Amino acid sequence: MDVLALEAKNVTTAEAEKKSAPRPKPKPPKKAKRTVFFEVEIVDLKTKEKLLLLDKVIRSLSIPTDPKWYPARQSLRLDPKAKCLRDEDILQTLPVGTTASFYFSDLGPQVTWGTVFLTECAGPLIIYLMFYFRLPFIYSPKYDFTSSKQWVVHLACMCHSVHYVKRILETLFVHRISHGTMPLRNIFKNCGYYWCTAAWMAYYINHPLYTPPYYGQPQVNTGLYIFLVCQVGNFSIHVALRNLKSQCAKAKKIPFPTKNPFTWIFWLVSCPNYTYELGSWIGFTVMTQCVPVAFFTLVAFIQMTVWAKGKHRSYLKEFRDYPTLRSSILPFIL
Repeated sequence: MDVLALEAKNVTTAEAEKKSAPRPKPKPPKKAKRTVFFEVEIVDLKTKEKLLLLDKVIRSLSIPTDPKWYPARQSLRLDPKAKCLRDEDILQTLPVGTTASFYFSDLGPQVTWGTVFLTECAGPLIIYLMFYFRLPFIYSPKYDFTSSKQWVVHLACMCHSVHYVKRILETLFVHRISHGTMPLRNIFKNCGYYWCTAAWMAYYINHPLYTPPYYGQPQVNTGLYIFLVCQVGNFSIHVALRNLKSQCAKAKKIPFPTKNPFTWIFWLVSCPNYTYELGSWIGFTVMTQCVPVAFFTLVAFIQMTVWAKGKHRSYLKEFRDYPTLRSSILPFIL
């Protein structure tokens, strides 16, 4: 009986201790995250008229646009003199407070860059062949549909066709165009230049009175080798840039040489695609010894230098560890 009484006493004591022990405090309920809302005002860039006012816009939302125009036609800026905002920009990442003003401008009718590139390249290809086959109303009637006796004329036609067929195929299967659209009016400007210069050089190269280069076959062969090497190099650079974009998606990386020897020029220049393009037209100029071709090459060199310098500055600004040995388009020179 004493043992049973002792056990009962121990149980009673344990229960009393449990009751007297402090109970753990319940966890306070989690506070709901505070939602930050923005007030967004859209102002016309030219007239400064208020077009749209939105309140309670969440910060992760893309920048609102005017429903009257399709998105590619609209341009929004934080400041009238600032650059246009990108499509992927959201309110949270922009340097604005809870009240944001954006300046709207209508870019006009737009057309995709791919369409522009294809039109630019298809035109010279077709126009050059019209002169090569000497269609009526181009030269004297007695030369209609005749063929030149100069081998360099046929070689030039093949090289010119290869160049533009390559560009068309690259546009369709290689290039990853970062810019979606461009103003429709630009297609007339771009195509007008390419088509007219193609007609100009084709007229003289395929003319019945055209004479071969001064130094004969050695000059033609030299120009041909330069042209072919630079065409292969240009294609190699485009493939390397495409692979770089596919690997890192939207993240930008510094392009470096690959196992392909034609890409080793990346050690020396930022835009070797322009370097090879320039080399191709220099080779074509040497091969044909034609003034319109030389003029086209000079203008192309000036324009590609502007593009290359802009791209080079962009690399230097974006990457602190960008190779200092690189030039824009010509190694150690430019």
